[in-house]
Amino acid sequence: MKKDPVDSTICHTQWIKRFRRLGSGQVLQYFLVILPLVLLYGMVLWSYSSGDRGGNQHLPRPRMQHHNRTQSPSEPTPEASMVPPGLSVEEWEQMLKAINWGGPEHQVTSASRSTSPGHSTFTIQDLKQSYSVGEELYATIFAKDFTGQPKRYGGDFFQAKVYSNKLKASVFGEVLDHQNGTYSARFILPWVGQASVAVRMIHSSEAVQALKQHRSTDSDRIYFYGFFVGKNSSGARVQETMVCNIKWAGVVLSRTAQKNCCCEYQDARTGLTWQCYHPKTLPCDALMYHSAGGYINRMTPLEKVLMDRRHVNIRLNGDRRLITITYSNATVGARNKCSPGVPTPTPAGFYHNDVWTSFVCATRHFSLNDATQCLKDKHIYIMGDSTSRQWFDYLIQAVPTLKRMNLHSEKQVGPLMAVDAQNNIDLHWRSHGLPLRCLKAPMPTLHYISNVIDDIAGGPHTVFVFNMWAHFTNFPLSYFAHRVSLVRRAVVALLRRAPETKVVIKTANTGYKDIFGSDWLSMQLDRILREAFRDVGVYILDVWQMTACHYNTETIHPAPVIIKNEIDILLSFMCPE
Repeated sequence: MKKDPVDSTICHTQWIKRFRRLGSGQVLQYFLVILPLVLLYGMVLWSYSSGDRGGNQHLPRPRMQHHNRTQSPSEPTPEASMVPPGLSVEEWEQMLKAINWGGPEHQVTSASRSTSPGHSTFTIQDLKQSYSVGEELYATIFAKDFTGQPKRYGGDFFQAKVYSNKLKASVFGEVLDHQNGTYSARFILPWVGQASVAVRMIHSSEAVQALKQHRSTDSDRIYFYGFFVGKNSSGARVQETMVCNIKWAGVVLSRTAQKNCCCEYQDARTGLTWQCYHPKTLPCDALMYHSAGGYINRMTPLEKVLMDRRHVNIRLNGDRRLITITYSNATVGARNKCSPGVPTPTPAGFYHNDVWTSFVCATRHFSLNDATQCLKDKHIYIMGDSTSRQWFDYLIQAVPTLKRMNLHSEKQVGPLMAVDAQNNIDLHWRSHGLPLRCLKAPMPTLHYISNVIDDIAGGPHTVFVFNMWAHFTNFPLSYFAHRVSLVRRAVVALLRRAPETKVVIKTANTGYKDIFGSDWLSMQLDRILREAFRDVGVYILDVWQMTACHYNTETIHPAPVIIKNEIDILLSFMCPE
């Protein structure tokens, strides 16, 4: 209820009269009582304004993780100069450092000067007659252009692995960019038998430059539809479909100078704003549904060549000599109990007979009964994209007593729910909200992750799993970093009020290979997410390496054999004993 200004004036006058009647000793006593309260209040305000909003504290930064590492700074981009809300300058600088990537020193105007997977090669360094399990192996990659000339700068996106098709075994390799056209790949040899080295060029350095450019200047190349429903001036029920997108610096919904072109919808809790073109006849509050829209390809002829099938995701010709690995007493796989905050090494594990052994912590492989017992008395919430929905679907198949409830919701958006009354298990999934490429769904079903976390009580029986990357690859890095900071704030607040809650982050997986969703763009977002959650006390489930080194053809939705191994790690996080 709004306070009457007259009442406020009367109260203020009465306090002044009482204060004048006090003696000097009493005034001193009041002063000593009030001063600490004022100082405490000031400290709270300072903490809030400096970014510590229940989770935006400055976080220690351990060493950067796997993939190509660069030493020389890349050219600054417009998006890099903007510090996202919710992050300090130092945190944003650390994120930019984590995603730093080298590249051409000048603009390349001919595809013949770009890196050629057909001319580039690799060789195994100092190959021995045999290796013992646990030893390291190194290879050198030599990048060349389509004329056969060696490249003199770095920035190519290579992925490497050691593998055995016969043993259904593979391990991810760490690639180091020397910024001179050569790269080093490091591997651990974890199984007994023979193995080979494979190197793929995912993107040339020239294609990476194109990806950077379009991310900075062309974020609206993916757009969405908003469906406005209502009655027109004649009383007839009509529907108008308008183009929508996020509202953020660098994302242009209207490329014309129209005023009042758009309807804006700001979420009261996050401050995030969604915008749509104003319908011709209906009001802004008639927005009822959301769906994917379409794609706009603004690539130049040269960029189209750099991103075609002859230049993307091609295996290099290289050293075909077999590697012989013999038994040793070395410990293979991690022995420490799974706990939150454990860093992810490279490699994070390896496949052998299609079973993943983790180097992160002592994971288990769960039978049907083991999985059911692990899930018993648990409330499991999963939020994210369709790759996280694969986990929801897999758990229902793996635990027959989990029965899917029909909530009459759009599958790609949710909410979805399954219940096992006998074992007191409830399993939930829903999307991470806008932006989301999906079938037509009601707007109220689109929830932001941070808002959902804020509404969860948490506790020892609660597990919250989330991922976010696939629907954000075309947007500015600053926007994604802000979204991550909102989730981090909510996670830190959840762990403060309920420290026994388990929070699991499912990382990005490989599978995208085009201008709208490249693996390179996904990797950049993944690094930002990991950087933001260092030392927050969450579990990081690395599926990037699991999808990058497996023999299955890469798709955005990993094969069931990979999902099975991912779920085993998730259950090991939930039930480490």
